Amino acid sequence: MDNIAGRKPALTWVVHLSVVVLVALWLLPTLGLLVSSFRTADQISNSGWWSAFSAQERQAPAIRLEGEEQQQGATYVIEGMLFPATDTTLTAWGTSSRAPQAYEPGQSVDLDDGWQLVVDDRGLFRLSAPQSFEGERLPRVFTTATTPPEFTLQNYGNVLSGSTSGAGVGQAFLNTLTVSIPATVIPILVAAFAAYALAWMEFPGRALLVAAVVGLLVVPLQLALIPLLQLHNDIGIGKGYLGVWLAHTGFGLPLAIYLLRNYMVGLPKDIIENARVDGATDFQVFVKIVLPLSFPALASFAIFQFLWTWNDLLVALVFLGTDDDRLVLTARLVNLMGSRGGQWEILATSAFVSIAVPLMVFFAMQKYLVRGLLAGSVK
Repeated sequence: MDNIAGRKPALTWVVHLSVVVLVALWLLPTLGLLVSSFRTADQISNSGWWSAFSAQERQAPAIRLEGEEQQQGATYVIEGMLFPATDTTLTAWGTSSRAPQAYEPGQSVDLDDGWQLVVDDRGLFRLSAPQSFEGERLPRVFTTATTPPEFTLQNYGNVLSGSTSGAGVGQAFLNTLTVSIPATVIPILVAAFAAYALAWMEFPGRALLVAAVVGLLVVPLQLALIPLLQLHNDIGIGKGYLGVWLAHTGFGLPLAIYLLRNYMVGLPKDIIENARVDGATDFQVFVKIVLPLSFPALASFAIFQFLWTWNDLLVALVFLGTDDDRLVLTARLVNLMGSRGGQWEILATSAFVSIAVPLMVFFAMQKYLVRGLLAGSVK
């Protein structure tokens, strides 16, 4: 019965459901981060990102009344707006923190010394008294109001162009690009030559080299950080971009050689032999035949290496240090968490800036990812 035409096995539905759950687990936080990056600090602190597109009712901080006094007959009056810059609708108000929603909009309230106060639903207030307010401390008003959805680009302006440690991410963005692009290109260039040699060139010890490459895949990079830094200091490289490029190259080469070699071994042997019969050298075969055919494997490794170097914190801290002018995005985000842990709009914007470039790289090259990962697995 399970094989009836048109009916999918139960396992297929389980797989599809699992994929949907995994996609939701990754997509929803990213969407929330994007929405939060356009919200104001007040909105983030008072409601979740899922309510950003609907009007929100919240209790605002107390507002001290102020304005120019006018005399109307025997009455002294001060008029003004509680919300001069926003399109806010007042739903309740009060004059005490113990009863912030005691009165309705438009209701007139008698205060001490014959004072009277009325606040309408737009936030327009009128405070009147039989004597002058000069030298008097005006009352505070606690409001509960409904505000429309509000989005702003100011967060991105503060993050990308700000010069303080809490907002200046623009320089860190450029530093991360400076690290990631060469640290992705250099291993691909070196690994492509090495993979071709291990796949198609006969020489003594080739099998041992392949085994060594596979063995290096399981070596934790943390074991090599300090010795490698000491080596850089001994040969005069020190802490700088050259050191971090070489470090990422060394850590990324085993995986790169492994992926590319497996792919190149699976290329049609007849094409390469015919090229050699026609007089092509190994370099010409590599450049004109093997490299174009190996583009899926190159692209898949480029995705992995770029994501690794872009999101790296440990290697960047060891080989670049903690100077402000050399901090990468991940290190800048760590500083933001420590120095501005309460400013969630800055954190959300900075975090989304840090993931925007990897997302673009992944979606632009994802069609090559599976082809490159499966290289050599099926003959």
